[in-house]
Amino acid sequence: MPRDDSPAPDRHTAGSRLAEAPDGHLRHQDHPHETLDRATRALQARLTGGVSPHAAWSAWLDWAAHLARSPGRQLELAERAARNAWKVTSHAAGLTEAPFAPERTDHRFTHEGWQRPPFSVWQQAFLATQDWWDLATDPIRGARARSAERVRFMARQGLDTVSPSNMPALNPEIIEALRESGGQALLDGWHNLQADVLAELTGDTEAPESRFRVGETLACTPGQVVFRNEILELIQYTPQTDTVHPEPVLIVPAWIMKYYILDLQPHNSLINWLVGQGFTVFTISWSNPTAKDRDRSLDDYRRAGVMAALEAVTAITGAEKVHGCGYCLGGTILSIAAAAMARDGDARLASLSLLAAQTDFAEAGELLLFVDESQLAFLEDMMWDQGTLESRQMAGAFQALRAEDLIWTRAVRRYLMGQEEPDADIMAWNKDATRLPARMHSEYLRGLFMENRLTAGRFAVDGRVVVLRDLRAPIFAVGTEQDHIAPWRSVYKAKLFTDVDMRFVLTSGGHNGGIVSEPGHRGRRYRIGHRPPGALYMDPDTWLDHAEQKDGSWWPEWGAWLAERSGAPVAPPPMGAATKGLKPLGPAPGTYIFQK
Repeated sequence: MPRDDSPAPDRHTAGSRLAEAPDGHLRHQDHPHETLDRATRALQARLTGGVSPHAAWSAWLDWAAHLARSPGRQLELAERAARNAWKVTSHAAGLTEAPFAPERTDHRFTHEGWQRPPFSVWQQAFLATQDWWDLATDPIRGARARSAERVRFMARQGLDTVSPSNMPALNPEIIEALRESGGQALLDGWHNLQADVLAELTGDTEAPESRFRVGETLACTPGQVVFRNEILELIQYTPQTDTVHPEPVLIVPAWIMKYYILDLQPHNSLINWLVGQGFTVFTISWSNPTAKDRDRSLDDYRRAGVMAALEAVTAITGAEKVHGCGYCLGGTILSIAAAAMARDGDARLASLSLLAAQTDFAEAGELLLFVDESQLAFLEDMMWDQGTLESRQMAGAFQALRAEDLIWTRAVRRYLMGQEEPDADIMAWNKDATRLPARMHSEYLRGLFMENRLTAGRFAVDGRVVVLRDLRAPIFAVGTEQDHIAPWRSVYKAKLFTDVDMRFVLTSGGHNGGIVSEPGHRGRRYRIGHRPPGALYMDPDTWLDHAEQKDGSWWPEWGAWLAERSGAPVAPPPMGAATKGLKPLGPAPGTYIFQK
């Protein structure tokens, strides 16, 4: 029989009923009322803060259905309930010490009054209930693991609303504040609540007066903006030493927040410290997108962001090699850019430093609870309507991960005790949030977070797959012990997908505080290990048992590592390169940092 060599029909052709949408999904073209459906879901998403009711209910139903047919687990829960009730009763009778302790990150019960009855009894009853729900939401055979995790998260959120720490009559700290202020604390809290509700209703959410001002006390390391396009400003910092290492450092921060988490006050600015160590430092300051930028893609951040900045850095300095440093999501896009460069034979990167940055998202922590098809479709419809993910919506998701501290402790102090939030540099930065373009955020959540394409060998740049195994530049990776955004074991997995010389550091602190860990910062410690090329893989827990622990800041370790991979010192390069179209455009921190 003759062979049919004609190509198979293309489902993306004009004659097909399916066409690829910007988010990568195929949709029918003959549904004339699709816009009505999306608009309806977008309205629902606005009312729920972007949380899909279907995703929540399906998790509860899956968990409850499997629990209902698990008599052994039910018996175990009944036994735990009786045991916990006996423990609380024994403690109330003064027969035993407090049997339950709050988690290390839970600061609701730190006041000494919680150690005395009757407050200790109420605290223990709450913690006993929390312990029971933790057992109830352990994985059940047959149920989706994600369902149990979601139910645990939602149960914790519900329990937090009825914590005795939220009740004026049950919280000894509130009672003490009311007694000492003669009731004025509650009146001040009422005024704070009125002001916040009014600001929410009117949209006037201007931050309260602060002694920290961008360009004056924050983001004040001297420098010049030497390149600008629609997506970034590139800042070159003024040298502080007579000679510098010939290889400049290009810092790629996350565009989820503004870059100056790495340039707070002079004493705790990573950028200022690095310049003082004799490095020529450049950093990207991302623009804050608006609805008109809805179609800005993830690859735009690589091409017009990382690669455009790299071109400018090499043009200004004349350097053949550049140290790349990425923080959080900036480290992810830098890794993608580096893999594409390695694939294409571009060897301009002298090293890669990845600070709290994930390349594999299989163990991305509690943020994965917000990512499934139902939730993403709901979120995409909201962004389709708005053009961006608003900063308040994104901040709400991060706060929910540590609601006991970031939501309820704050609310109690502000509304029931009349206390203003502390005026700290990192708090001022935290309130200066940005938006995210709809297309980019959808591509990031689908391609990386949900489908994990980068380490699965399915992430394409310019139509061709990139893989981290192609990297040849040495890597310095940093994870933080209490990171709830980029868990350190997830960051550590860069070891699993690369075969280059690598140093891995695990430092104390969280996602931001662990990175802002300047020399002299009290109570800091870190562990460090070295993996040479070709070494066998060591799992993170085994590594933790063997890694050397040191006191102090990890910054000097990083500075020494960079210096070892740099050439002999030379005279500092000029600020910008006017003859190459890169003349200084204005002083740091530039203009994009002030975009609201």
